[in-house]
Amino acid sequence: MAEVAISASSSASCSATPDQLLVVVDPVARRTDGESVRIAKDVLRAGAAHTKMCFPDDPEEFARVLARRGSRRPVVVGDDRTLLRTVALLHRRRELAGCALSLVPVGPELALARALGVPTGAVAAARAVLDGTERRLDLLVDDSDGVVLGAVGIPPLPPVAARAGGTRAADGRSAGIGTGTGTGTGAEIPVRPWLRTCQSLVRTLAHPRPAARSAAAPAAGPARLRVEVDGVTLVDLDQPVLGVSLAPGAPGTAEVEVRPLSVGAAATPLTARGRTVTVSGAHFRYRADEVESGPVGTRTWTVREAAWGLTLPAR
Repeated sequence: MAEVAISASSSASCSATPDQLLVVVDPVARRTDGESVRIAKDVLRAGAAHTKMCFPDDPEEFARVLARRGSRRPVVVGDDRTLLRTVALLHRRRELAGCALSLVPVGPELALARALGVPTGAVAAARAVLDGTERRLDLLVDDSDGVVLGAVGIPPLPPVAARAGGTRAADGRSAGIGTGTGTGTGAEIPVRPWLRTCQSLVRTLAHPRPAARSAAAPAAGPARLRVEVDGVTLVDLDQPVLGVSLAPGAPGTAEVEVRPLSVGAAATPLTARGRTVTVSGAHFRYRADEVESGPVGTRTWTVREAAWGLTLPAR
């Protein structure tokens, strides 16, 4: 729950007061690195005239606290998923354009924060909140109103293959239950048939056969997709592709790369730049930032130039 209560009657304001902070600490950050959270709190409280600290327990409470921020400048303490959730919430409320966000990265996933230029140390990140400047950044918005801060990958990385049998020890033998009992010297003593039967049953229970793959989630491999950039077809359904990626590029544009399937020498990737990117074809899955979505038959991403603001260290 919030350490300082926020009035239910207060509403979000488009123009935040720079020296009045609403610091929202994600519960995952509290669990994974409480010391960094404490350091960030101390630095922010010492450097800002008015600071409210809030500790929501779940995503619903997180959304309510953010919506009731009033004129305070929002500062989120958490990892990449916290930042993505915050941007998505503000986008859905149509409050993103007038709200400069600040982030203190704490948690298990910080690759996106680093890529955006946010310091990952608690002290440096908190100082950037206090002394940094707002930088307007492009946003990818899809036709289901989802947002992307970093990159889109099609298809997403395949799942980790199920292990067959036990893990291998350094000498190549299977770890865990074996076919004999050790003596402490590496020698093995033959075991009775009934014990072999028990060992076989334990192996079966410990390492079940992988479930059959769902028809909605086809195996990773070449796909037949149509990729259009600003209405111009970059690759069509007759050309199998190994993957498609897109990410914000020059202001107002997305950088698109298609990797065609090649026989023999590696094919040169096809690249393009544009404002709108549409991918269609057989139902496909995709990864937007760190979130996997789909399957879908078509998806369009549009670049919103300078759609959101992030406080970064002054250059």
